[in-house]
Amino acid sequence: LIVASVIPLAMLFAVCLMNLFGVSGNLMSLGAIDFGLIVDGAVIIVEASLHHLGLRKNKNRLTQQEMDLEIYESASKIRNSAAFGEIIILIVYLPILALVGIEGKMFRPMAQTVAFAILGAFILSLTYVPMMSALFLNKQINTKPNISDRIMSWFQRIYTPMLNFALRARILIVSLAIGMFIICLIIFQQLGSEFIPTLEEGDFAVETRVLTGSSLSQTIEASTRAAKVLKANFPEVKEVIGKIGSSEIPTDPMPVEACDLMIILKDKSEWTSAGTREELAEKMQAKLEQYIPGVTFGFQQPIQMRFNELMTGARQDVVIKVYGEDFGKLAGYAAKIGAIAKQIKGAEDIYVEQVSGLPQVIVKFHRDKIAQFGLNIEDVNTALRSGFAGEVAGLVFEGEKRFEMVVRLKKENRQSLEDVKNLFVTGGNGAQVPLEQLADISYREGPNQIQRDDAKRRITVGFNTRGRDVESIVNEIQQKINEELKFDPGYYPTYGGTFENLRAANERLAIAVPLALLLILLLLYLTFNSLKHALLIFTAIPLSALGGVLALWIRGMPFSISAGIGFIALFGVAVLNGIVLISEFNRLKKEGMTDILEIIRTGTSVRLRPVIMTALVASLGFLPMALSAGSGAEVQRPLATVVIGGLLSATLLTLLVLPVLYIWVEKLGKPKMPQSVVVLLMLCLFGVPAAKAQTNRLSVEEAIGLALKNNPSLGGAQLGVDLQQQLKRTAFDMPKTDVSVLYGQYNSVVKNDNNFSITQSIPFPTLFAANSALGTEHVKASKLMVAATKNDLIFQVKSVYINLQYFHSKTKLLVAQDSIYQGFLKSAALRYKTGEGTLLEKVAAETQLQDIQNLRKQNLSDLLIYSSQFATLLS
Repeated sequence: LIVASVIPLAMLFAVCLMNLFGVSGNLMSLGAIDFGLIVDGAVIIVEASLHHLGLRKNKNRLTQQEMDLEIYESASKIRNSAAFGEIIILIVYLPILALVGIEGKMFRPMAQTVAFAILGAFILSLTYVPMMSALFLNKQINTKPNISDRIMSWFQRIYTPMLNFALRARILIVSLAIGMFIICLIIFQQLGSEFIPTLEEGDFAVETRVLTGSSLSQTIEASTRAAKVLKANFPEVKEVIGKIGSSEIPTDPMPVEACDLMIILKDKSEWTSAGTREELAEKMQAKLEQYIPGVTFGFQQPIQMRFNELMTGARQDVVIKVYGEDFGKLAGYAAKIGAIAKQIKGAEDIYVEQVSGLPQVIVKFHRDKIAQFGLNIEDVNTALRSGFAGEVAGLVFEGEKRFEMVVRLKKENRQSLEDVKNLFVTGGNGAQVPLEQLADISYREGPNQIQRDDAKRRITVGFNTRGRDVESIVNEIQQKINEELKFDPGYYPTYGGTFENLRAANERLAIAVPLALLLILLLLYLTFNSLKHALLIFTAIPLSALGGVLALWIRGMPFSISAGIGFIALFGVAVLNGIVLISEFNRLKKEGMTDILEIIRTGTSVRLRPVIMTALVASLGFLPMALSAGSGAEVQRPLATVVIGGLLSATLLTLLVLPVLYIWVEKLGKPKMPQSVVVLLMLCLFGVPAAKAQTNRLSVEEAIGLALKNNPSLGGAQLGVDLQQQLKRTAFDMPKTDVSVLYGQYNSVVKNDNNFSITQSIPFPTLFAANSALGTEHVKASKLMVAATKNDLIFQVKSVYINLQYFHSKTKLLVAQDSIYQGFLKSAALRYKTGEGTLLEKVAAETQLQDIQNLRKQNLSDLLIYSSQFATLLS
């Protein structure tokens, strides 16, 4: 009860700090709190107190003063290790606060709330728990074993033979641990990745598109038919609601050929057609395509679809954008990419953006015929505009209101191409001439829409993912596109959507995870003041990662940002058991115990209960989250799975591997290599997951962007514009007013005189206008200077970039030639030595090799010069 009472008090502390710092209570902030983590410190304190009381030889009832002393002594012995363990758990959440973007908004409240709760539990374990233990623990020491003792005896009977075997077969145990870690690294590479697990929203949002250029009535008809088909064939459907166009406030405009169908589904327990959301979506799509051909349907969820649209401008999970200038080429590339995407398993609802297909009536005038009938182009344009668009013929007044009266042909005379051809134009002599005699009139497909990103034309190919992780799908489609498509210069694809978010989040995790590991190692060193013991406990991290990866693999979950946060949280908890064990080993050693095997057997026997309790309490705290099937559990499930699996493996392997490593470390004494080298090796070893986040090659566009952002000359030119704009404001400044005061006998020798005068010069009015015009021209000149500086900078960046590319390529060529000539020299030397060749041949080979090496040195010098110029331009 003492331990359990820490939970509500720590939660109260956390809620107070949440209110103070403005952290809202939501699914992630409150749902991610593990009560097991909160009570870890209290468990260690209470268990140490009970163990210390059980060791008393005097079994008489304790007085309150004796009880206070016993609790103080027991808590003081273990408090240092427990405190640092809790601080490590607390510190490891801090890198999560560095996350930004969607993952930051989602997981930062969780990290803040957990940190608040653990901080409260830490304070309580220092003050409240020892006090309550002294007051309420039984002062009459009971020697009879209770149910807890019997359970621990069962654990002890199982663990002792395992420990003895591990101590005998040390190399085997460590080799097995290393082998399992390597296997888990291989499994981790095969897991795949996704940004955030898809939430089960309970409804479908179906993006419906009819042919480009279709009318509103055709879209309404198609959406109505789709709703009827769904309601007639799927009893799971409760309601179907369609949305076409935009609302009165057009915050989300849509073309008339697009419709959003919101399918409201019944509770999942009432489903009969399918068991999962993916299966139901596939069956619905197949049925719609069967009954309504020519219409494309893309199944998503309402929030997910809006989320994708706000993030990337497209509604699909993955969006491939192709940039270029020519619409024909863009459409061709998009069609080929769409065909490739259809071959990829897991890519569903393929959507290729239609940038053309809008029918247009093209009127190509015959100027000679127009002149023949006494007309001009303006007359024909006026007739055409009046007939089909309408022309203002007058005004209509209704009271104070005035309306323009527009005339045009009747609706039935504005329907077809023949109506355009039969439009009569009044000639110069009053004759009516059909338009088809004055022009060639035909249909032609025109651009449906022109989409741009950063002022560059682009076309998109999107698809949703089902039954497979995003990363493996995108990697496969990237590989196929690189193999099957060759883009012309100026045309290139980019990959966005959830994959873009995943890549950005992985780059941030590549910083957050090593930072968390470094903080853990630093705190471990501060705890034990020994690098070897810190590194020894640090081995719990790969052992815990092993279990986390296996748990994800067993449950069929890909790696996601949620799982990554789980690994960060796991690393902090995993070292807690190692701290408890190593602290006990060191304590026994200080008390005079010299036999290392006896130290290990005694220490593990004493600390088996808190180690198992800590792991079980933390794991059971995450268990409801791991097994939950409620709304929003999809995000929490990978996090809890990683922590539970990691704690189980870390606890088991820590109890077996850590004692073996402790023996080796104690026998080793001082490490053979410098501590700095050890730290670097450990960081390299455990930075394996971060190694996937490789630095992308800097493109010329990115280089130009960096130069424009950082180059001081451009910044100075921009400051010149600001200066001229400020100086322009002085164009209307009046000259300074002169005020003079005279006092003395300057008019009379009898008395003193006073003279006050104020002088104000007023320039001719045209001077202000001239100064203003001059200031405007100076501002324009400054802006032109900025533009010139910018263009010159872009030219220099492109020039240096191209030269760098050239010299890099030349370096590869010269390296290859150097290798060839070295082989040739060896061959010539061997031929000369055996008498097969001449001295001239050998000398020629040496000369050619020397020439190549001189060229390599010159090329390297040029490369360094241009690299320096490039760095200077990018500042």
